[in-house]
Amino acid sequence: MRDLRMVTIVTVTSPEFWDRVAPSYSKQPIADAESYARKLAATQALMRADMQVLEFGCGTGSTALKHAPHVAHIVATDVSAAMIGIGREKATDAGVDNVTFRQAGVEDFEAPDGSYDMVLALNLLHLLPDQTAALAKIHRLLKPGGIFVSSTVCLADRMWLLRPVIPVLQWLGKAPYVSFLQSNQVLREVAAAGFEAQEHWTHGRTSSLFLVTSKV
Repeated sequence: MRDLRMVTIVTVTSPEFWDRVAPSYSKQPIADAESYARKLAATQALMRADMQVLEFGCGTGSTALKHAPHVAHIVATDVSAAMIGIGREKATDAGVDNVTFRQAGVEDFEAPDGSYDMVLALNLLHLLPDQTAALAKIHRLLKPGGIFVSSTVCLADRMWLLRPVIPVLQWLGKAPYVSFLQSNQVLREVAAAGFEAQEHWTHGRTSSLFLVTSKV
């Protein structure tokens, strides 16, 4: 039983999963275009032309490229080399030169304390085994008063029936690691990490929590 569990963990937490799905992921349409547009607008309203921005879990870079005209520079990171490769191609095709793509996860990304004015973690926290460590690193990387914007799927709010299904899909390599989070839990953990909420709302069947906070 222990061996099976170890195989499952390797399957669902490794970058290979995301490398495998990257081509199809890049072609998927936005599931909730209205909410996506609202998130873009809320984020861009807080951006300034001199900002240094870091995005964790950038996927194929679509959101980073949309934000690029509003800031000085964006470092866009993802654990998947395939996702990063597609992102670089998109940036070249669009003529965007102020987004730097780097293959890295939250745990292995390094930069001096207080390097960034804004950090984005969009559709990411629920995919991380250790949200506490991730939030601590994000807090450290932000300048005093810096802005942290997140969007987190909260399956425990509405989709709790998926709890026994997800492990099976993970073992088959059909789903990534995912935590069953509640929106109130995310709000508490973000506050405990030293952030003050400025705006938050939920949307969609998965009760995704969009949250704008500032570093205290």
